[in-house]
Amino acid sequence: MMDEYEQTKHQILVSGNVRVLKPWEIRMILSVIPKNDYRTIFKALLYSGMRYIEMQRLQENTKWFNGSCIHLSKEAMRKKKMKLKERDVHLSPVGREVISAFISINTKVPKYSAWTEDLVRWATKAGLDTRFLGPKTTRKTYESFLISYYPEKTLKIAQSQGHTTDTALEHYLNLNFSEQDIKDMKDFVEGWN
Repeated sequence: MMDEYEQTKHQILVSGNVRVLKPWEIRMILSVIPKNDYRTIFKALLYSGMRYIEMQRLQENTKWFNGSCIHLSKEAMRKKKMKLKERDVHLSPVGREVISAFISINTKVPKYSAWTEDLVRWATKAGLDTRFLGPKTTRKTYESFLISYYPEKTLKIAQSQGHTTDTALEHYLNLNFSEQDIKDMKDFVEGWN
């Protein structure tokens, strides 16, 4: 009989028609991304949980990153249904290193549609299911990891991601991560504050 981890290993997680990756799936994708700059972009999107357009704008406005967090003003976010006027994107120690690397690369964040094609290509090469993959995948994955690993910090996580607590709870709390998945999230979220 299979244990819980083996039973859930091949089930994909979806939140609002967007794929949420498990830690082992992230590692598989990272292992097949051929260019270092594209690995850096993928990691920056993941470890910040920022919206795709925000990451593109950060690349043009590196001063938003102060070495410990990323400050986004209303002008930076430019989201129509935005609840917060501005926000600080909190980062883990690894996230700070990744963002430092990201702002120093010369490769521009690709167009939204090109990034979707890249994700599908990498997932295929890694032998993963490609359904529901897209530019929102890393954002939803990271917020899911943070809320699963630090449920006591849900309000702070939601604010950092630009969501209300209700949105965070509705979309991210009830995903079917195994106990092993949650343990494996440590490498991605440890030290987030």
